[in-house]
Parts: sequence; structure tokens; C-alpha cells
Amino acid sequence: MVQKPSIPKGTRDFGPQEMACRNYIFNTIRQVYALYGFQQIETPAMENLGTLMGKYGEEGDKLLFKILNSGDFLKGTCSEEIERGATGHLAAQLCEKGLRYDLTVPFARYVVQHRDELTFPFRRYQIQPVWRADRPQKGRYREFYQCDADVVGSDSLLNEVELMQIVDTVFQRFGIRVCIKINNRKILSGIAEMIGAADKIVDITVAIDKLDKIGLENVNAELLENGLSESQVEKLQPIIKLSGSNAEKIAIMRQVLEGIEVGQKGIDEVEFVLSKLSTLNSQLELDLTLARGLNYYTGCIFEVKALDVEIGSITGGGRYDNLTGIFGMPGISGVGISFGADRIYDVLNQLNLYPEEVTTATQLLFVNFGETETNYCFPIADKARKAGIRTEIYPDSVKMKKQMQYANAKNIPFVAIAGESEIAEGKIMLKNMLSGEQKLVMPDELVLEILK
Repeated sequence: MVQKPSIPKGTRDFGPQEMACRNYIFNTIRQVYALYGFQQIETPAMENLGTLMGKYGEEGDKLLFKILNSGDFLKGTCSEEIERGATGHLAAQLCEKGLRYDLTVPFARYVVQHRDELTFPFRRYQIQPVWRADRPQKGRYREFYQCDADVVGSDSLLNEVELMQIVDTVFQRFGIRVCIKINNRKILSGIAEMIGAADKIVDITVAIDKLDKIGLENVNAELLENGLSESQVEKLQPIIKLSGSNAEKIAIMRQVLEGIEVGQKGIDEVEFVLSKLSTLNSQLELDLTLARGLNYYTGCIFEVKALDVEIGSITGGGRYDNLTGIFGMPGISGVGISFGADRIYDVLNQLNLYPEEVTTATQLLFVNFGETETNYCFPIADKARKAGIRTEIYPDSVKMKKQMQYANAKNIPFVAIAGESEIAEGKIMLKNMLSGEQKLVMPDELVLEILK
């Protein structure tokens, strides 16, 4: 017996109905990006490993999908290394390329490579899949789409403000209630300095970024494992547990980080962004536990959570001051956001928020009774399509029952029937499949009836 084919864990097939919903997501985000002057680019699915490695921290590097060199990929390796299981060294020899982990690092590479062709500040958006060798679970996939927007070549915090306005506009259009969480890596650096662990900033951010996933007790255990003392971990607790309004949190943190320049600068930046976003429809929260594990963030960081569905963050991003510097172009600051299209898809499904026109593919089906009847229907169908009505003519002259079953299975709301008597009168029977109502109309009236 032939084994049924399957797909890798953490990946999904999307049928016509699902693609209609996904395209609704992509098109909505694309339209909002365009409203704010962003232009679209695309980069290859695979990048040189030298471009990707070392940009996402040690944990991120482990999640990179590496691609075996073509041809004799074992050339240059020795059997001792293979037997010894020197995987890291072997991977460097066997793999020169990898699938992109996100869209930000490839974008930084793009900016440096095409610097002479770009006008700065450069505002780009990008909607493409990325891959991570993560453990598949609910809301977490190995292949998923990101919908990124970035501004590079500007230090202005107005860019952060506009990106949050984009987030708010997109989720307003989707009808999803969200909370936008904001923090600043400079504040986190100030906290690390305050507890006497400035050299442990990466360990601190990686650990507290997992707070929602593993809980406070496990975060504290990880901090201790990474070399923080019990007194240093103890000093962190009031900050991790800090509650109150955004203004109250800012006032407390100004006192806590008094005399620490980098921390005060981070507070200034957060306060500026929050003050400009006071009219936002979405909830806006200063969350001092928000760290976002990616090492390249240097300023404001953002994360968006859906309020009515249990799922991870559905949008994230932040400021990065020198990502292009690793590619030989220092001093170019950037800030960006990324919508997680796959998680947004799951949220819209759970809340049943898709507009009816998105989930309806064909709007009008012409029944096929034979060559004479289809010849009569062809020009009418053509008029319907020119009017923007998604229209099919059933391809085979089969029993009408089968054709009506096809219309029901595809949730087609209107069926047009032209038999001998209708043709003799120069008319067509239009059936509303939802109400069951039938109406004999002139061909020119058919379009108007459907558009009503």
C-alpha cells in the first residue's frame, strides 16, 4: 500500500478558502503600509549563513535552518569529525546558506548592498515567509509569514509613533481588540546597571522575555543559572512586578534609575512616544518585563497581544541603531514592526471576523443545459464579470441537481438559469440560493439585482 504523503511538522497547506482569508490579511496590511508611504521589496528565501549567524543571539542561531551545499557536500571533511559528532564545525563546512530567520537582517543586508540606489530615510515593507527550526506548538510554526515595515536612516522617534499608528489602524480594520505593549532596551540596560550586572544584559533580557511562557519562578532560576547573584535577582523583583498606570510606572522608574544616564534616556524616549499616542484606539501599556530576545534592538521595543484570544504576540518590533554596521555601513539607525500573519489568521478564525465577501469566492453560477444555452449565457456572464461579479459557467452539461449541489458546496449565493423558455423570452431566471427566491429578469437587470 502506498503511504499517504504528508508535510513537515510546523508547516501547513492552505486551500482556496484559507487563501482568500490570508490574502485579506496581506491586502489589509499592504494597504495601510502604503497609506504611510512605505514601498515594497522582496529578498531571497535563502541567505549566506555569514549574513544570518550571530544576529539573533545564541538561541536564535540554533533555530536557523541550514542548507547543505550542492554537489559533493562532504568534500573537505574527514571521517574523524563525522564520527566525533563535531556538529557545529561540520555545519560550517557543509552549509554555506540558510533559510531566512526573519526579514529584518536580510533587509539590513539589502540596504548595505543597494545603498547607492536608495533615498534615505528609506521606508520599506516586505511580506514573505520565514523559517525557524522551533518546536511546533499552538500558534508557533516552523514556516510562517511576516509582514514587516521598517524605516532606516532616521533617528526620529516620530517613526516609532507612526508605526504604532499603523498597528492601531490595521487591527481596527480587522476588528481585533489588542493591547500594544512598549518598553525600551535602554531602560533594561539601566536596570542591569542599577543591580550591578551591566555585563549580563543579554542574559537578563533573554530570561525575562520568557516571563509569559515559563513564569516568574523559572525566570529567576534561569537568571541565577546565568551568573546573577541572589541579591541581584531580588533587586529585579519589584521592577518585574511593577503595576499601575503608564505615568505611575514612568515616575517610579525615574526614581529607581536616578543617576543612570542610559536608563533615563530610555524613559525619555518611552514618555515621548506614549505622549504622542494618547488618542490611539488600542490599549497602550508600558511593560517593563518586555525585552524581545533579539540582540539587535537598542531603543523602543513593541509587542501586540490580542485581548480576546489566548495566543502569543501577534505583532512585534523595535529600534535598532546599528544593524547595518555589521555589514560595513555603521551609523544607520532603523526601526521596524512585524505583523505575524499566521497568528492573525488564527485569531480572525477564532473570532469569526472575516467579512462575508472575503469568504465568498464565486458570486454567480450559470447552469449549463447544453451548447445553445451556454452560447446564450456567455455574453451575460461576460457583462457580470466586467461589473466586478465573480462568475462561473458550469463546464459540463449534467443534471441540474448536480450543478445546484456544486453551488451549495461552494456557498455560491446566486445561480442563473437559462432554458428554452427563458431564451425564447430573452430573459434569465436568477435564483437567490440563500432565500430560495427566483426572479425572471432581463440580462441587463441581472447585474443590478446581484449588486443590490
